[in-house]
Amino acid sequence: MTSFSADRSYAQTLDAADQLTHFRDRFVRPDWEDLIYLNGNSLGPLPIRTQARIAELIDQDWGVGLVRSWDKWLHQPRVAGDMLAEQLLGAASGQVIVCDSVTVNLYKLAWAALDFRPGRDVIVTDDDNFPTDRYVLAGVAAQRGCELRLIHTDMDEGISEESLVAALDDRVALVELSHVAYRSGALADMGQLTDLIHRAGALALWDLCHSVGAVPVELDGSGADLAIGCTYKYVNAGPGAPALLYVRDELQHQLRQPIWGWFGQRDQFEMGPRYDPAPGISAFLTGTPDIMGAVAVEEGARLLGEAGMQQLREKSVALTEYVIALADEWLAPLGFTVASPRRAARRGGHVTLRHDDARQLVQALLRTNIVTDYRTPDRVRISPAPLYTSFTHVWDGLDRLREIAASKSYADIPPEQPLVS
Repeated sequence: MTSFSADRSYAQTLDAADQLTHFRDRFVRPDWEDLIYLNGNSLGPLPIRTQARIAELIDQDWGVGLVRSWDKWLHQPRVAGDMLAEQLLGAASGQVIVCDSVTVNLYKLAWAALDFRPGRDVIVTDDDNFPTDRYVLAGVAAQRGCELRLIHTDMDEGISEESLVAALDDRVALVELSHVAYRSGALADMGQLTDLIHRAGALALWDLCHSVGAVPVELDGSGADLAIGCTYKYVNAGPGAPALLYVRDELQHQLRQPIWGWFGQRDQFEMGPRYDPAPGISAFLTGTPDIMGAVAVEEGARLLGEAGMQQLREKSVALTEYVIALADEWLAPLGFTVASPRRAARRGGHVTLRHDDARQLVQALLRTNIVTDYRTPDRVRISPAPLYTSFTHVWDGLDRLREIAASKSYADIPPEQPLVS
């Protein structure tokens, strides 16, 4: 930050100059006057427009239109995908579709990528990638008789070019990496790493779960082949919202995904005897899509697009730099260390703080209506989402964390991890 003061008045000054502050009123917030929500990288809040659109879908499209509403519902996965592509992903239309879950979409794309690179039998990912990614890729490798090659990654700094290059050879078919590391928020150079992957003759598949809506993404510009990502974090599409799936245009007619469902069929209502994949991105659909979820994705992407990713990123950087500055000033003397990259160009939308008693601290904050989250082994994640988080929220949240840590008022909380934190 160009200037910094630990006084609360400084946060108020930053809020007064914030061009995005009015977007906070675009969300349902029954108790937001008492709640400090710093967990948007786990679940975003409910946009008012999404609430109204879902109500309309239930009352009119389903309630009145019934099955006749499928005339427009059939196109919703593509509509939502194009909205994500245009507003948040730096991709031309017709390359993104909204369907299934991240887990299922990763399985589909990994399997298709292996088929596309016959004679190559290695999948590469890193050992700090999100568990679902590692589990799915391990399962695919086991089913296909392939090797899953894990790159050792620094938990705080993320993937390095050197470690990636060392893992690449002419046996590698697919490299799957997270654009933003789920634990530390480390931001990878998508373009540079994709280029290294292509030089080795492999396909690049990017996990955008902590990227989409948090940092600018340029899928077409980076040369990425494939991508997946969830929509319930920064896109604010709701719990269990369907995921995104991206396939670069020139690969769509060459890749064959393994789950042949009727929504991926060229003429699904012909009910023919054989599977004939639909042209383009629709071939990566499987069964009947989640229409309510896809509508929520469309509205979430539209809201973020209205704010503009460049402006969102600028505020996100300012918020996370403020978190780090306050952590250095207040929390470092209490045993905290910053476990995220300090350079903004290497950091996504959240900051992670390391402390031996991180889990208890997160639970103690929750008792005071401040929502952060915990990640193993000793991390407090703080996610100030620019659409609805103020600098004063950050100040108040970290001030409360300082009080709790200094007084050790969390000592009565057992060290066992709860199911959700």
